Amino acid sequence: MRALSPLFVLLLTAAAVPAAAQRSPATGIEGRVGRLESEMRAVQRKVFPDGPLVQPEIEAERVPAQPTGAPASQPLDDLAQRVSAVESQLQLITGQVEQAQYRQRQLEEQFAAYKRATDARLQAVEGAGAVPAPAGGGTPAEGGEPAPIAPVAATPARRPAATPAAGGAANGGTGTGTGTGTGTDRAARLGAVQQQDTGDAGEDAYMYGYRLWAAKLYPEAAVQLKKAAATYPKHRRASFAQNLLGRAYLDDGKPSLASIAFYDNYKKWPDGERAPDSLLYLGQALQRLNKPADACKVYDELTDVYAQRIGAQMKADIAKGRAAAKCKA
Repeated sequence: MRALSPLFVLLLTAAAVPAAAQRSPATGIEGRVGRLESEMRAVQRKVFPDGPLVQPEIEAERVPAQPTGAPASQPLDDLAQRVSAVESQLQLITGQVEQAQYRQRQLEEQFAAYKRATDARLQAVEGAGAVPAPAGGGTPAEGGEPAPIAPVAATPARRPAATPAAGGAANGGTGTGTGTGTGTDRAARLGAVQQQDTGDAGEDAYMYGYRLWAAKLYPEAAVQLKKAAATYPKHRRASFAQNLLGRAYLDDGKPSLASIAFYDNYKKWPDGERAPDSLLYLGQALQRLNKPADACKVYDELTDVYAQRIGAQMKADIAKGRAAAKCKA
């Protein structure tokens, strides 16, 4: 058999190069699509950690084989451009998810540190015997705390116009006269508060706490509202009760306990009807505790998380709170 001449081998090699070049664009796009799918699954795991992964509704488009030496087709160029656009959008979404998670971790860590410091201060005072028992028979942790810190440019409590039966935590006084009057007078005020029985235990428990709060019997209201939220955590009124618990502490001059109650409502019932209100009041409680920087972060969180649920009145209250705390625009 005759050996192939060098010139003939060279021609065969040159002819094979265009065929390989025709296969490389499609192969490169398939690799990029595979990488996009894996990255999208990673984003889904971040956004839906406990849910099933959403499967794509499209299938890889088969690109017909091109004849040797033919230029790349127009559909292949369009597909490459679309893949590039999807890659850019995926990078943007991934960055937004990571920023949101970072901000949430920051807020949780800051509040956890603040809560630990507050608990330590309360335990120290209780150990020294400086906290008297609350008038309503509750424990010191529920009804008493050290002398409140004077508020610094704090905004007044928001006064929604909803009725007790329809709106829950409606308008009420903001005085701190829980210790005024004799024991007989207080017992008479307690006896005058009606306890309804509608057959809905969760509703009845909350409404009794609301009426105690409306009568400015704040320690007794705090005990009842805390019990209602803990006993009926899946009831619609759980968010109402936890929010009004914070308001009872705030109206009684106890912003430290109020801030914890408001934050717990946001964490335990983020979809509850009073979760946005709790963030608003949390900002006010932090201002009373002379923590304007933390209040600004709470107002930012409220605006970002509940943008679709904030009405005109709440927007005005947020603006007032941000102005009082001297938040950056």
